[in-house]
Amino acid sequence: MWPGQLFEPLLDPDEVKERSVTPTKLATVPPDTLDAFRDHDLPRPSLGGHIDDGLSLFASAFDRMLAMTALRIGSARRPAVNTIALSLSPDQTSAVEAALQEWQGGQKSQRLWNRDRSLWTNTDEEKWLGWLSVADDQLAQVDALMRLATGVKNSGYRDVLLLGMGGSSLAPDVLRHTFGQVTGSPELHVLDSTDPAQVAAIERRVDLSRTLCIVSSKSGSTLEPNIFLSYFYSRVAATVGERDAGSRFIAITDPGSSLEKEAGRLGFAQVFHGVPSIGGRYSALSAFGIVPAAAMGLDVERFLRTSAQMVNACGASVAATDNPGVLLGTALGVLAADGRDKVTFIASPGIDSLGAWLEQLLAESTGKSGRGLIPVDGEVPTVPERYGRDRVFVYLRLASAPDSLQDDAVGALARAGHPVIRIGVQEPYAIGQEFFRWEIATAVAGAHLGINPFDQPDVEASKVATRALTDEYEQAGTLPAETPFFTEGGVALYADGRNHRSLIASAGARPTLESVLRAHLDRLGDGDYFAQLAYIEMNEANDAPLQQIRHAVRNARGTATCVGFGPRFLHSTGQAYKGGPNTGVFLQVTCGDAADLAVPGRRFTFGVVKAAQARGDFQVLAERERRALRVHLGADVSGGLARLQAAISRALAS
Repeated sequence: MWPGQLFEPLLDPDEVKERSVTPTKLATVPPDTLDAFRDHDLPRPSLGGHIDDGLSLFASAFDRMLAMTALRIGSARRPAVNTIALSLSPDQTSAVEAALQEWQGGQKSQRLWNRDRSLWTNTDEEKWLGWLSVADDQLAQVDALMRLATGVKNSGYRDVLLLGMGGSSLAPDVLRHTFGQVTGSPELHVLDSTDPAQVAAIERRVDLSRTLCIVSSKSGSTLEPNIFLSYFYSRVAATVGERDAGSRFIAITDPGSSLEKEAGRLGFAQVFHGVPSIGGRYSALSAFGIVPAAAMGLDVERFLRTSAQMVNACGASVAATDNPGVLLGTALGVLAADGRDKVTFIASPGIDSLGAWLEQLLAESTGKSGRGLIPVDGEVPTVPERYGRDRVFVYLRLASAPDSLQDDAVGALARAGHPVIRIGVQEPYAIGQEFFRWEIATAVAGAHLGINPFDQPDVEASKVATRALTDEYEQAGTLPAETPFFTEGGVALYADGRNHRSLIASAGARPTLESVLRAHLDRLGDGDYFAQLAYIEMNEANDAPLQQIRHAVRNARGTATCVGFGPRFLHSTGQAYKGGPNTGVFLQVTCGDAADLAVPGRRFTFGVVKAAQARGDFQVLAERERRALRVHLGADVSGGLARLQAAISRALAS
């Protein structure tokens, strides 16, 4: 191979001949410069004037040629990555192309990789970009990860129980759903709920005498992992003895955290460190995602090397039009500016859990300052006519297990004029590529939206409100009293003063559960979305009626719909619900606890923590002047959900 062959795709045969490129000689004059020379006809002495202009034009053209050259070399050597294809209208296509040209002209990919905070809001963004290099960093530690995997297998563990929340739990949960139990390795379970029924259900599911517990918390001070640790350390000690309990635990946390200190005190088997410059939701390829992957028996070297292919494809030298992350992020940012801000995921069954991780990444990163992308995960596709003009559809298609019904539904959406982004995931191990692609895309979309994609101010507001309530309980032994504004059939309704007055004014002189719910749903308008925020056990029996409610609302009103289980969603979509565009209509669902669980060493219980989190969440929604209604089901959750579903069905039909 002669050197010029790598560059051959840049020039057609006539150009090669005209510019005298031979097997031993390559023209290095940029095409723009050569064209300018031909236009001016004759060579002449010209160093006496216009030097700065000439050098500027030469440098600009030469930079573009080098960028194209680097792209071609990279493309020639780069392994295949998950595909992406856009189906957009001509106007949308033109807008995306213009934005990509602007991104390329501003050298913004280089600025992103150089950690240039001026790409966003010029505050502290440069401190939160450690995820750019974390795949390579983890590959350097693959021997230690493999030793962990071998040790877990050889220790006879049947279960691995991850105790975390938000960015510390969602990526491992995706891996758990995607890969299931790996043959010869323990089964991974994830606890990310303070609902006492769910805590008890997880405990029943595992054999604590043969369980490795992973306590995962970046800061080490997050409420939920800390009380999970208190509870399960006590339960493991009661099962295997105090002396051996600590050896059944490992921790994942940032260096020097309070959790690391507690792990040392309790004699944990091992502590794995996170990277301080990586925020929780960008940590999927860091220890927070890869350590649980190793413990559950995944081939982490294969997983990381496959992921690294996308890292290379999204590199600083890759042209914007060929950069999978930049292309996706630009499309999302441009479409959001055009009112298409409801990012609706349709995913192959084998990888459908990825949507929950994407929810957090998009919502918590972009939903602030009254702007943002609203992710819609879990809606069953329907006919195009039932969707509003605020949607963009992302089809995550598993190439190794395609679904023809989904293919047909997505094709119909594209033909009807809805923007569709198709992403082809080659096989399950390639899901790590999507972790990185979407991290890049979210950072790029944040730049287009003009926000800091690495902070979460409204999540912190909910934590503050919750902490105030749990502190009050610790001192007084009770939460502040509250009074519903309406009750019927064991279901109670709560709202702040502003929402209460609005709903009662619209519900009629003699309000009923149906009429109040109708008044609430009537507040949905064009471009709005409906979100159910359920502080109940996350299981199939409870999820089914919530899904039926969301689809009934979607079909009747053409509205985007979301379902989130609390407190899990507080660390995810909760940021966008409070800090993003004020286009949400929220139905918070709470319940009494038929049985509660004590938190060792604390006066409050799991049920009290969950109640405080729900109240803190609702308080911040009210402070942000969101349209919110709380429905309390009582201790009979299934009966309460049935009554709620029936009342909403009647409200939508009338």
